[in-house]
Amino acid sequence: MKCPFCGYLDSRVIESRTTEEMTAVRRRRECPNCSRRFTTYERLEEQPLVVVKKDGSRETFSRQKILSGMLKSCEKRPIPLEVLEQASFTIERAIRETGKGEVASGQIGELVMERLREIDDVAYVRFASVYREFRDVDGFRKEVERILAEKGQNRE
Repeated sequence: MKCPFCGYLDSRVIESRTTEEMTAVRRRRECPNCSRRFTTYERLEEQPLVVVKKDGSRETFSRQKILSGMLKSCEKRPIPLEVLEQASFTIERAIRETGKGEVASGQIGELVMERLREIDDVAYVRFASVYREFRDVDGFRKEVERILAEKGQNRE
């Protein structure tokens, strides 16, 4: 590995460890020429993933965008960031495991709702209200009734 400080074409690895998400190897290196240390990350080169939106347009997949939407849904809820980060990794892994280079935005939305439903009912309803474009209170009511019915708590 080329030293970013002096340009020397070699370095030695001092320490290696995986990142918390287990998606990369972090390596601390030292240049034998200038003795300065630097960090590199080794990641698997993944196939680009493209999201096909409802209007037919395409954009590059972004796990950060999924996390951002989940964070908005979980605002003021007692849900640790780590739980949402892990959920976003799980969603990305599920999409990549299909082996397809393109995924419909609707499929991503369904996966997000599925994960949020397991994490927090309120966050799930918040996300569903935007994703399913509830037009009025009746849409909310029906979704809440469906959740309660599935939990066996429906009050008639």
